[in-house]
Order: sequence, then structure tokens, then C-alpha cells
Amino acid sequence: MTRHTVVTMPGDGIGNQVVPEALRVLKAVSFDADYVHADIGWEFWRNEGNGLPARTIDLLTKHKLGLFGAITSKPKKDAEAELDPKLRNKGYVYYSPIVTMRQRFNLDICVRPCVGFAGNPLNYIRKRPDGVFEEPQINTTIFRQNTEGMYCGVEWTNPPDNVRAALNSHPRFDAFANVPGRDLAVSVRIITRSAAERIITAAFEFAKRKGFKAVTICEKPNVVRETSGMMEEVAKEIQASKFPDIQLWRNNIDAQLMWLNKNPETFNVIVASNLFGDILSDAFAGLVGGLGFAASGNIGDEVAVFEPTHGSAPKYAALNPPIVNPIATILAAAMLVEHVGEYDKSKMIWDAVAAVVREGKVRTYDMLRLTGGTKVLEQGAASTPQMTDAILRKLKG
Repeated sequence: MTRHTVVTMPGDGIGNQVVPEALRVLKAVSFDADYVHADIGWEFWRNEGNGLPARTIDLLTKHKLGLFGAITSKPKKDAEAELDPKLRNKGYVYYSPIVTMRQRFNLDICVRPCVGFAGNPLNYIRKRPDGVFEEPQINTTIFRQNTEGMYCGVEWTNPPDNVRAALNSHPRFDAFANVPGRDLAVSVRIITRSAAERIITAAFEFAKRKGFKAVTICEKPNVVRETSGMMEEVAKEIQASKFPDIQLWRNNIDAQLMWLNKNPETFNVIVASNLFGDILSDAFAGLVGGLGFAASGNIGDEVAVFEPTHGSAPKYAALNPPIVNPIATILAAAMLVEHVGEYDKSKMIWDAVAAVVREGKVRTYDMLRLTGGTKVLEQGAASTPQMTDAILRKLKG
């Protein structure tokens, strides 16, 4: 097996608690890698005017693999207020480091597995007509286009004259023609055919590899006609030309969220543009335990970065011992291992997590539906390291 170097980016808040736990698990499965720490997050925005320093970009360029924890992001005015006074009024603008990373390395394929582990008390249940409760087995993977759509970053408040002139050329803009610039904010939703083809092809290839019968394209082409229309058109073309044995299902984003609460187990592979994919993956995560179980891969042609999808949760960052659920980050590490072709080791991690959850003896505060805080350990919750310890025991036994 090739020896890899993984760029570790714990970032802010609880990212510094969960990334070390994932590294413990990688060591336990004998994943052959070196680990290089890299700077990212709010501290570096405040002190350097850049939450993703060039030195971190250089490390990812060189080593190609990243394991990321979490970052703090704040609105524009709050970010400017926290910038070192020596850097203010010098043109520094805060951009999300993870969004910047995705665009810098064209990490355009986002893969988010949402798996309901048997025995998880947070799993979705529903009531049958006969009054009996049942727990559907959810196994859904969201393929989210990661670099375009509403997150492409092309936006203005008080658009410049040339942009305003272009907007005025569209007849639908007549309703906004007399709005003062300071009162007008515009965000552009951009979809390119090539990026649509890549994410949709990746979804179909995954469905074929895993033996799933259908891929669902989830957009809103009846209203967002051009951009969602292109996504759906490309999906039809790819299915017909390359994957005729796999069905293509089409759901509008609003209808999909309704079906989510009726029969979520029906949908194994879903593909969507950036914002819709983000919404769907969080919604599905809520059915399988929440963000403590939600991992994500950001994959490009050369570089791939894996992460939990939760935030930095600063209110929990100072707790000692830490109480947050490390499973999402551990699953992100398993995705990294699978990405480089070590499927057996990845499966070992998934199986160990499943065994701990199924056994039910060790549960973090979220799994016990407790309000996070200093007293949860007294109420029977496992600490962050204790959850990892339980997973390590399953790996050894």
C-alpha cells in the first residue's frame, strides 16, 4: 500500500477535540500515513486577514489529502470588527475557508452519506396505520455539486453600474428597476454543464457500484428554469446514454423534503446542486442522528478533503473533558481511507461504529437527548474520548 501524508486541519472550537479522536481510530486500523498539521480558521482571519493561509494551500497542493475539523464563520460586519486593528481598512475580506478550499482545488464532488445505525435512539421512526411504530433502515448518500450554484460567491449589495445595466436588460427585472442600490442585494446562481455532468456521473457510478436501482435528481426546474433545468437535462442525458439500467427519479426540492418524512428509506442516491444538496444532507442527517453522525467528502481530480458537517460549537470547546460526539469525524476519516482504496480498513471503522451504536452501552450526550453542558457526564453521557475508546475496543475485538 502507498504511504500517504494527510494534512490535518482541526480549525476552530470542537474541531480541535474531534480530529485527534479520528486519528486514534486511523492508527488502530493501521492506516499507513504521516500527518501534517495545517493552520485554518478564525484565529488566522483575525491575526492575518486570511482564514485559509497560503501555507495551508501549499500543504494541500503537495499532499493531496486533508482531514478537516470545523471553523467559525461570522457575518461580514462581525468579521470586520474582529480583525486585528492593524489590518482594518486594508481591503481584507472574510471568505469561508472551506468554500475557498473547494473552489481553489475544484473539490466539486461532495459526497455525504446518511446512514441510520441500528440501535441509535436518534433514528427516525414512524407510526403505521395499525398503531405500531417502525424504524425504516435509511441508507442514503447525497451527491452535492460543491463549487457552483448559490455558493459560487458572485454577489453584490448595491451592484455596480455595469451589473445593474445587465440586470435591467432582463424584462423580469422591471419590478426592481427603481430600487435604490443600497437597498438591493443580488446573488447569482451559476450552473455549468461540465460541472453538472461530473456530479451526476459520480452519483450514477456510485449507484452502480453499490447496486442501487435509482438515482434521484432533486432540483426545482418548474421555477428555477435555467439552472435547475440544466441539471435535470444533463441527468436525463447521462442516464440514457451511460446508465440505462439505473432508473432516474426526479423530485422538486420541496416535494423531496415532504417525502423525506414519509418514506426516506426509498432514496438511496440523491444528486443536487449546491444549496439544495446542502439542505438535503442536513435534513437526512436529522433522520439518522443529527450532525454528530454526518460526514462529508470534498473530492476533486487531485485533492480531496474530508470533514464532519457540524460547526465549531464554541460553547462546548472549553469543556474538559470534552463531551461532543466524535463519530462524524471518525466516519469522515473512514471515507478518506476508502477514497485512497483501502476499502477493508474503511469497512472496519464503519462496522466498529455500528457495533458500538447497536450495543448502546456508550452514548454521548446528543444520543441521550440531553442538553449539552458540564453536567451531562453525571447524567450518564460518555465523553468524547470515551466514545472513541468504545470504538477502539470493537476494532480490537
